[in-house]
Amino acid sequence: MARKAPELNTGSMADISFLLLTFFLLVSNIDTDMGLSRKLPPMPDPGAPPVVVNERNVFVVLVNARNQLLVEGVPTAIGQLKEKTKEFFLNPSNSPKLSEKEMKPINLIGDYNKSKGVVSLRNDRSTKYGTYIQVQNEIAAAINEMRDDLSREKFNKSFEDLNNEQRKAISKAIPVAVSEAEPKDIGGKK
Repeated sequence: MARKAPELNTGSMADISFLLLTFFLLVSNIDTDMGLSRKLPPMPDPGAPPVVVNERNVFVVLVNARNQLLVEGVPTAIGQLKEKTKEFFLNPSNSPKLSEKEMKPINLIGDYNKSKGVVSLRNDRSTKYGTYIQVQNEIAAAINEMRDDLSREKFNKSFEDLNNEQRKAISKAIPVAVSEAEPKDIGGKK
């Protein structure tokens, strides 16, 4: 009589494999966080009068549902946003269509012709998050370049190499002036 080959019970092996897979999924850390590091402005004083901003000092950036930019009413590529933002804030030709400047005394810098400009950013509800991040990055890059240029002019160092007091002075001269409106349906639906 022929002998039967012994069989292995693989049911418990499947259970062990499942438990190991579950363990590794639970203890593994997969970094895919995406976002913007921003410090929110302090809450306004309830007794303070509302801030009135001249229309000339508002740089309007709209992003529609097709992820297209409209900057100051003109269709613009995302790659051009940084230069347009810098031109708006710096207003090198003192154009009445760009932001006003006001001479302000700033510690460590002296009198500085500070822009009164604010970027007003509004997105469509259907704007892709990647486009939103690109627009934010271009605006941040414009501010960072202006800060770096001023710090090289005043302290002969890049903004990153300044001490805390010098950074505060440069940040006061060139603040992050971005106002984000609640997303709404702007148009340009697919």
